[in-house]
Amino acid sequence: MKTTLVNQPNINRRDAMKGGVSVASLVAMGTGAAVTAAATTAAVVAATAPALAQEAMDTRIGKLTFESGYPSKETVQKLYDEMDFQRACQAYIWGIPAVGLIEWQLAQRDVFKAKNGEMLSFISFKEKLGILTPNFTTPYIIAMIDMEESGPIVVELPAGLMAGMIMDVWQRVLADLGVVGPDQGKGGKYLILPPGHKPVAPQGYHVVQSPSRAAFIGLRLLDADREKAIRELIPGIKTYKWSESGTGDVMPVRRAGDEKWSQMPPRGMAYWERINTLVQTEPVLERDRLILAQLRFLGIEKGKPFSPDARQKKILEEAAVVGEAMAKANTSDKRVEPAFWPGTQWKHALVVSVDQRKPGFDQLDERAAWFYEAIAVSKGMLTETPGVGQRYIAAYKDRDGNWLSGGNTYRLRVPANPPAKQFWSVTAYDEGTRQMVVTEQGRPDLSSRKEDLVKNNDGSVDVYFGPKAPAGKEANWVQTEPGKGWFTYFRFYAPTEAFFDKSWAAPDFEKMN
Repeated sequence: MKTTLVNQPNINRRDAMKGGVSVASLVAMGTGAAVTAAATTAAVVAATAPALAQEAMDTRIGKLTFESGYPSKETVQKLYDEMDFQRACQAYIWGIPAVGLIEWQLAQRDVFKAKNGEMLSFISFKEKLGILTPNFTTPYIIAMIDMEESGPIVVELPAGLMAGMIMDVWQRVLADLGVVGPDQGKGGKYLILPPGHKPVAPQGYHVVQSPSRAAFIGLRLLDADREKAIRELIPGIKTYKWSESGTGDVMPVRRAGDEKWSQMPPRGMAYWERINTLVQTEPVLERDRLILAQLRFLGIEKGKPFSPDARQKKILEEAAVVGEAMAKANTSDKRVEPAFWPGTQWKHALVVSVDQRKPGFDQLDERAAWFYEAIAVSKGMLTETPGVGQRYIAAYKDRDGNWLSGGNTYRLRVPANPPAKQFWSVTAYDEGTRQMVVTEQGRPDLSSRKEDLVKNNDGSVDVYFGPKAPAGKEANWVQTEPGKGWFTYFRFYAPTEAFFDKSWAAPDFEKMN
């Protein structure tokens, strides 16, 4: 009698991943074949099972343990703690522009006792000490507005050489002012409307709609004769409330005064208190809804009091430290742009656009890189037109790629004919505060407007930064403090064509000692 073998079905990876073969197939195969098939199936399943089916695994956040594939109670807590910590670090970076502006708003109100919308002048070294990376030589005129309290408000400018901006709480530009604005330096009135205000078009006004409750007005005086500009222009700058039935009392500019203050974002839990202020007081932007969803698990939620429990507070405190460290790396060792002058350590200081948008994404890292160490932006500060506006180039390292340190002496040779129609300046800032260095010398910068600046025979200028002036170089020296890092902005006011085509380039800082 001839024996006929039963056809055995093929067992493929798909069958195995579905849980093996059917009972009927195993019976058809016979006992031995069934055992072999079962072993094969088990092997395939084991080889292809997800990594999380393991009972324990080592990861970058430590050991994670699982029970029947599910995370253990301890692992669940560890993962949620890590999720919230990571989200808090990113929320720190997200909030930098608004926190810096809110901090200045609080200083105007609580330190300088300014009225809502009143413009203050910051002229002296002491007055400017609280500002992130200001220009030492340029007078500033600043107003902070709570638009929910004020309603529509007007800033009126005289004709003259000045430039500035109106910004929302995120430091997005709503309008440029002065020579780079619609008034073109001829003077004008700017009517700022609060969120939700109906459209109006009164004759004689440039109308600006603010999307946020907090608004910022900033001006800088650019005339070479600083005292003349202060004397003639400041009296013509004013703010006042507006309604369709009339205008309110005029608020002239007044001096800020030598108060001790700072608009540097605070550290620790105070940073999160500012974030909470932002969340509670400002309209929700569509782009921020996912961030706000994450903040809920950290105790920050619109319409609810901020009272974090012990776990949330610990995470927030740790994230404030790591978040700032990330912000510092993102600023001082920028990866968002290459060197401005190829082969050097110089990079754009200002790497964010006025609306903080690019095709396909919003500029999260770019805006953090600028606003971690600065305040305000304008179209004029990003000028692409020769002879108009300003441009800022930053250096944090010397020629050898080492961080600039206050205990060393450095030389920067500024080649002849710097591409600046108005003037150029090089200013030293403290790495820790991002504010002007404070030394016995009392002057953190050198500029082409410095009357006793010494030039070399070829028209170049050697400037020195260090704890002591090299012999005979006192006029061209800026003092730094040993043990403290510092960085610099090279500013070009009304940059010329040689700046844009890079036919003129600054070399790196050279360590002298």
